[in-house]
Amino acid sequence: MEKVKCLIIGSGPAGYAAAIYAARAGLSPVLYTGPQPGGQLMITNDVENYPGYPQGRMGPEMMDDFKAQAERFETDIRNEMIVKVDFTGPMHKAWSESGHEIHAPAVIIATGASAKWLGIPGEKEFENRGVSACAVCDGFFFRKQKVAIVGGGDTAAEESTYLAKICAEVHLLVRRDEMRASKIMQERVLNTPNLIVHWNTEASEVLGDDAGVTGVRIINNQTKECSVLDVTGFFVAIGHQPNTGVFKDWINLDETGYIQAVPGRTFTNIPGVFACGDAQDKIYRQAVTAAGTGCMAALDAERYLVEQGY
Repeated sequence: MEKVKCLIIGSGPAGYAAAIYAARAGLSPVLYTGPQPGGQLMITNDVENYPGYPQGRMGPEMMDDFKAQAERFETDIRNEMIVKVDFTGPMHKAWSESGHEIHAPAVIIATGASAKWLGIPGEKEFENRGVSACAVCDGFFFRKQKVAIVGGGDTAAEESTYLAKICAEVHLLVRRDEMRASKIMQERVLNTPNLIVHWNTEASEVLGDDAGVTGVRIINNQTKECSVLDVTGFFVAIGHQPNTGVFKDWINLDETGYIQAVPGRTFTNIPGVFACGDAQDKIYRQAVTAAGTGCMAALDAERYLVEQGY
């Protein structure tokens, strides 16, 4: 068993930012990276919207920068998952996949969220070469081009109208004869001239070549008619799954699994446990907002530890 002041669960912009602030505050943080060190940015190519990188940066390279900065201040980074926690009482307990037990009065959760995918042929093959799960992140690369997007909820409606502002043509594939999105979002979709809605339609295969995506094969699930849309970008907007399952017996989650933090803060329902990044943010889901809440979590943890006499 090991005792530390501050345990950070998860890496990515939120976890590494929390580590930087916690380490500089003298909390000697221990960070467990989780199964994908660096989070979703590890599967992102050019990141052009993060301040301080005027020429853009590859996602994995950016996360290497974040990690190096955390290590500069002597964060103890461990490439393992936390598979079990016990948040009973003021001393919080966690266990890694190797069975190591660690106790900490302050815990920062930065486990992020994972995009949901369709699982169709070509989707994985062309990921980051025309296939994306974030229109705000990657839409810029498809300006004045034709793209397709899958989904029927508010996220799909919002992202398709966003894409329509910069792309020549946007094809929204909705598997039913109606959208789940709110009425106002549906109206925006239907009133956007270069946004074409394909009802009762599903994507069955992403097509491409060495240069990237060249089209998507679609099928009308009523008529069973198949066709191909000539597009260079394919966006999946069917939601994200927060990586919070290990905390479900201790932390208050919403109906979709996101941690319910105090608005404007990073406090959870457990004193001394703080949440940041996409594990508690289902609205913005950007690297810069994740890093910002990571900073907030570290500051909240520092103040909590002072109040508790550590």
